[in-house]
Amino acid sequence: MLAKPMLRSAVCALVVALAPAAAALAEPAPTVDLSAEGHARAPNDLATAEAYVEYSGAEAADVAAQVNRSIAAALETAQAHPAVRVKTGGTSTWPVYANNARTISAWRMRSTLRLESDDIAALSTLAGVFQRTLAIANLQLQPAPETLAKASDAAAVEAIAAFRQRAALIADALGKGYRIKHLSINTQGQPAPMYRARAMAAEMVAASPAPIEAGDASVTVHANGTIELID
Repeated sequence: MLAKPMLRSAVCALVVALAPAAAALAEPAPTVDLSAEGHARAPNDLATAEAYVEYSGAEAADVAAQVNRSIAAALETAQAHPAVRVKTGGTSTWPVYANNARTISAWRMRSTLRLESDDIAALSTLAGVFQRTLAIANLQLQPAPETLAKASDAAAVEAIAAFRQRAALIADALGKGYRIKHLSINTQGQPAPMYRARAMAAEMVAASPAPIEAGDASVTVHANGTIELID
């Protein structure tokens, strides 16, 4: 049986021996912050637009009747174009004041239809027909949600591959291995192109498709993260 002084010496020696190992375990591994990008193209396969009519007159009821007749006729016309989804948008009525800014001299009313279709040619044709009596505005081309999701997924895969490649390059240059400590994925889309159509007099507009060039949108995915260098 060991004497107490010898036992205390053995314990102290063990503590001293374990201290460097414990310190090494407690020391955090070095980390490196990285970023990479992935890119994809998404076709603008969804078109949206607004068609509106606006009238002014002395009597609010007469103005409303004119607007309602024009919108009803447009909705009836749209039935012949089932590939285009048409729904009523906002309707606004406001007074027009005389020069003294106190007396109402007229009433103005505006009503809007919203058009949407993944058949861009069909929407273009209907927009051309509508231009006989309505103004076309805010015609926007963009990827449909499912198209954008596929492009985002492809760009994300590319971004992650680029992140891993850069991580391996840096770790190898430092003579280390690595593991991913943190990684975030962020998607950035390019604004969709906008075609701005002006109101035209009926006699100047032929019932021909509105000129639309779909093109595509750029989708960029950023991979930002931190790697931990290991032996």
